[in-house]
Amino acid sequence: MDEKKQKILLIKLSSLGDVIFNIPLANALKDAGYEVTWLVSEKGIQVVENNPCVDKTILVPIKKWKQRGPSIENFKEYLAILKQIRNEHFDIAIDSQMMFKSLYWLLFCNAKRRIISKEGRELSLLGGNEWIDNISYTPDSPIVLNYLRYANYLGIYPEKIKVTLPPRNEEQIKKVDEMLASIDNTKPLVAIAPATTWGNKHWDKNNWKAVVDELSKTCNIVFTGGPGDNELIEYISNGKNLNLAGKTDIMELMEIFSRAKLVMAPDSGSAHLAWATGNPAVIAIFTCTPKEVLGPYGNKNKYISLGGYGLPCQPCFKRKCHLKKNINACTKFPNPKDVVDCANTLIFS
Repeated sequence: MDEKKQKILLIKLSSLGDVIFNIPLANALKDAGYEVTWLVSEKGIQVVENNPCVDKTILVPIKKWKQRGPSIENFKEYLAILKQIRNEHFDIAIDSQMMFKSLYWLLFCNAKRRIISKEGRELSLLGGNEWIDNISYTPDSPIVLNYLRYANYLGIYPEKIKVTLPPRNEEQIKKVDEMLASIDNTKPLVAIAPATTWGNKHWDKNNWKAVVDELSKTCNIVFTGGPGDNELIEYISNGKNLNLAGKTDIMELMEIFSRAKLVMAPDSGSAHLAWATGNPAVIAIFTCTPKEVLGPYGNKNKYISLGGYGLPCQPCFKRKCHLKKNINACTKFPNPKDVVDCANTLIFS
């Protein structure tokens, strides 16, 4: 590569889990000598900003724009961000979002090479001038490796999957110390984030309750999530466990997960964030999405994906069950006893 670094714009706006899946790609590009700028929304900004995998971060405030509604202010802000992007004179832009919301960023970014997968949806293919082979969702193709195909296309084949996160500061660490002050340090810490934004990804609440009842005998359990998850958590825990739902930001959640022996969650940003921290074992429970593709990647003795492919309709990628009979059957599996046995093996072996 020339002495002057070539500049790459990585377009991956959301969601949290998908942004995390792109961190190995960003690291591969940067380690190969590119200057990497990441275009990201509020959903992923905290895992990208100050991450050593990037040189620069550009925030697209999608949440703010949606809350404000169509307005002149939104359009002015959009034009300001687009001007900032175009002034960077990127050599390459990679759209790994592959949706309509990323189309106009790719199309108008002024990069010489605009790369997108052939499977781009919602007209997003129109933004590219180079198209790579499909990033297919097959059991033998984990999503982390799929995204790395963009690096492969540029002749980059990293020797290992490199996952990095921004460092936590003293204030964040101190706040987590205070949150966990009541925890009995003689017992292992298990963090459970039982909710996700997809209703069809939720594991049956009675299954969660059975698992929590059993693990509470030998472990400290802390619940995490958003403020809207409290009703579910109250049911699962009977109010007996520490509930931090709605009380943490992403950086504090990273710190909590890094201190846990085990993190349990459905297919969600929490599961993928726990994996990215590199410290805890992770059990991810899958219902309507494929565990072989989206499950935590790597050490199969540490990162366990349960459920999935037990029913003829799996995986369906549907936010709501489309069946007329046996509705939400996939959310009943796996059996709670199997999950408890798996958890105990990870915690105490």
